[in-house]
Amino acid sequence: MLPVLLFPQFDPVLVHLGPLTIRWYALSYIVGIVLGIALLRRLVTLAPRAATPEQADDFLGWVTLGVLLGGRLGYVLFYQPGYYLTHPLAMLEVWHGGMSFHGGALGVIVAMALFSWRNGINFLAFADRATVAVPIGLGLGRIANFINGELWGREAPASLPWAMIFPDAGGIPRHPSELYEALTEGLLLFLILFAASRKQSIRERPGFLAGMFLVGYGCARSFCEFFREPDAFLGFLPGGLTMGQLLCIPMIIAGIGLIMNARSKPVYAGLPPTATEAAES
Repeated sequence: MLPVLLFPQFDPVLVHLGPLTIRWYALSYIVGIVLGIALLRRLVTLAPRAATPEQADDFLGWVTLGVLLGGRLGYVLFYQPGYYLTHPLAMLEVWHGGMSFHGGALGVIVAMALFSWRNGINFLAFADRATVAVPIGLGLGRIANFINGELWGREAPASLPWAMIFPDAGGIPRHPSELYEALTEGLLLFLILFAASRKQSIRERPGFLAGMFLVGYGCARSFCEFFREPDAFLGFLPGGLTMGQLLCIPMIIAGIGLIMNARSKPVYAGLPPTATEAAES
């Protein structure tokens, strides 16, 4: 029998600069957003054109606010509403952790809708390009969860080669579920969406890629929840579901709806060429 792995005890703080500390978790958000915007700049220009690279750059501030505000409010409302109703100032204590992907997703959707309306671009076409980049941040975030030694998995057989004992997790071998999520919600989902985004026939159907993302994430997260230990303050829901699985159900339904709607709508022609492009042609 192989010995059970011990969690390597990473320092959750990457850099100390006097009173300022930069944590791996914060860095994952920053790098994920920056890389996502860089990819978005290229995707929006592919035919049919959904936006300009300059508009993709302008979206940086919008998506940052959407992720942070939506993620925090989602955690407050979905996971611990009772606690935060009696401790309202604790909502501001983001350095103690507490972010919800589902809340962040809703925040980004609102940000994209407002941004698209303000810039006069097709919301679903822009959302298609943006969602291709989202798994980059998801994967990095789950790696940061692993570095922090948090959101560990359920008990695993000691014979599992990668079973791991996490600090403060009862001293029993567990699934490193953060890495499962990094590989499925992050790497695998990104590869699928990126490959699909290379096909113009898919890009011409606004909402198709966004629907693929919602279905893909919902399925990946639901699968990984079978290996992830539920939050101690929630436990299992009726039927043995977890809160993560419950919140994925409407995502999957919405994703299927978007895909069906995209297939039934006329082909999207894209934004008209700019004055410079028209002159060059």
